[in-house]
Amino acid sequence: MVLKLVQCEIDDLEALRELSYRTYNDTFGSMNTPENMKVYLDKAFDINKLRDELLNSSSWFYFLYTDGEVAGYLKLNECKAQSDIKDEESLEVERIYIAKEHQGKGLGTVLLDKAIKVAQQRRKSYLWLGVWEKNDKALQFYISKGFYRIGKHSFFMGDDEQTDFIMKKDLSNAKD
Repeated sequence: MVLKLVQCEIDDLEALRELSYRTYNDTFGSMNTPENMKVYLDKAFDINKLRDELLNSSSWFYFLYTDGEVAGYLKLNECKAQSDIKDEESLEVERIYIAKEHQGKGLGTVLLDKAIKVAQQRRKSYLWLGVWEKNDKALQFYISKGFYRIGKHSFFMGDDEQTDFIMKKDLSNAKD
């Protein structure tokens, strides 16, 4: 398996939207009503919203290719673009999504390793992220990678209020 990480550019907008929509729906569609999924997907992955995110100098998207095919992506945010904590010492991992057909191949670890590398290059003290309290697979993955829970916040899936756990991973030697 040949892996390649490529930072997304504005020309990737349509491919990013399609992958975002598909991976999110595959992951959470069975746990939410179709109406709430549609409302969320249409809002979160609106083409203009994604364009603004891609053009934001405090955010980065990376496609992960496996054998020439886009298998997933990563979105990182620095302070101004962060969704919650907004700490200059941190880097938010806002999204790690792997296409259903590529799950179970260790690709989430590849994307998380990229997040850690970017955070260390940018001299951050820690990574943080939000993960749905009912997403047991993701929770176990992040715990196995050294994340621990530091809080929670509400997250709306359409009209359904849900809880995301805020998780943190301390980075050693970030300031060295």
